[in-house]
Amino acid sequence: MDNISSLKELGFTQYEAACYMALISKHPVNGSKLSKISGIARSRIYDVLRSMISKGYVLETESSQYAPFPPDELIKKLNLEFKQKITTFGKEVKKALQEPVYEYIWTLTGYDNIMQKAKEMIENAKKEIYARLFSKSNNYLEKYLKQADKRGVNIRYIAMGDVSVDFDVQVIHPEKNLLIEKIGGRSFDIITDKKESLAGIFDPEDEDASPISWTRNKWFVTANRDSLRHDFYHYFLTKTYDDNKELTQKEKKIYRIIKKDD
Repeated sequence: MDNISSLKELGFTQYEAACYMALISKHPVNGSKLSKISGIARSRIYDVLRSMISKGYVLETESSQYAPFPPDELIKKLNLEFKQKITTFGKEVKKALQEPVYEYIWTLTGYDNIMQKAKEMIENAKKEIYARLFSKSNNYLEKYLKQADKRGVNIRYIAMGDVSVDFDVQVIHPEKNLLIEKIGGRSFDIITDKKESLAGIFDPEDEDASPISWTRNKWFVTANRDSLRHDFYHYFLTKTYDDNKELTQKEKKIYRIIKKDD
């Protein structure tokens, strides 16, 4: 039968899945009739039935007829068993897990996959988010950044162009118009709570194949976060030394905040 693959993925054998799907299409039936409608050889059908009865998937009546456990109840049963197995696995992993002495750096690809990871990081942030985003990535993530800001997370934002968001601690990168040519793409950086970093460069010609690094490696996270802090200083120095302009009161406040972010 063509409709048994889902049951096989849930732990049923090929024969068990075929037997159950045959039973829900016609029941109650005896073993001989079930053998015909399921395609399972008569020499095997009773072994399969005994196995399914022991698992609570099939009921045998007094007249040696067989009926399936109701599908809606089976779904509940499998769901509960799956949750219990996940809980048990989690406890076993926790016992076996060694203390991490080194966190690996993982390479992620696929634009939507990377944005989903960034969203997850932003939603899980408790204290601080450093972000350096071009407008396309900003448009995808700004809603979640605003939500984080509302729940009290400190946002440190470097805009790589014109964006609609305006956080308290935010500047526009002074070389936003030249940076894509300089680095060969659009930089992308999200660092949360000094613990987790998602960073890399999206190639405008092939975003889905662009490798973006995700890690909780302490030294990588620190270096990436410092890179964003230095971009704030880059903004201040460009304005005061290259443009010969004074910082506004808001910019001076931002400077003091970034300086304290050690």
